[in-house]
Amino acid sequence: MFPKFVLLISLLLAIEALAKTRGPSDGIFQGISPRGENHSAQDVINQLGLAPSAEKGYYLETFRDPALYGNRSVSTAIYYLLEGAVGKSYWHQVDASEVWHYYAGAPLSLYLSLDNGQPVREYVLGPDIFRNQTPQVVIAAHEWQQALSRGKWTLVGTTVAPAFTDSGFELAPPGWQPNGA
Repeated sequence: MFPKFVLLISLLLAIEALAKTRGPSDGIFQGISPRGENHSAQDVINQLGLAPSAEKGYYLETFRDPALYGNRSVSTAIYYLLEGAVGKSYWHQVDASEVWHYYAGAPLSLYLSLDNGQPVREYVLGPDIFRNQTPQVVIAAHEWQQALSRGKWTLVGTTVAPAFTDSGFELAPPGWQPNGA
């Protein structure tokens, strides 16, 4: 019994000593704001190194798969931040499937249209699955899309497969609305 007690005390003292050697940068779980409520859009832009996007908002490509599909990368991933004050992003489409993922901030409305006379569909990307929000939305290739942050800002990610290319991206002209809007 005595050796187990000594071992337990030694272990607890070692854990305490280790905890005292940790600096503030080691406490990655301290003070977490899971949806970023304590930070501004500019804080997030600076922290992640985001750059202005053609469709409004800010982005950073975080991954481009080295594997190829023909002469095109298999997939890409980005961070995308949209501020509520800028209003809706511009209508645009991509020539590949795209999955949007919610990360932080306010929920985001995602408007989708095939430009075929059917009504525009709205999905709310966000963390609260019990309030009709969804953590991800899949968008078909060539489907028109537009986004709106429902608060101060929203941080999402998108994954495009095959990879995003500038030549496969189309930005609608100013004021354009899909057939059915």
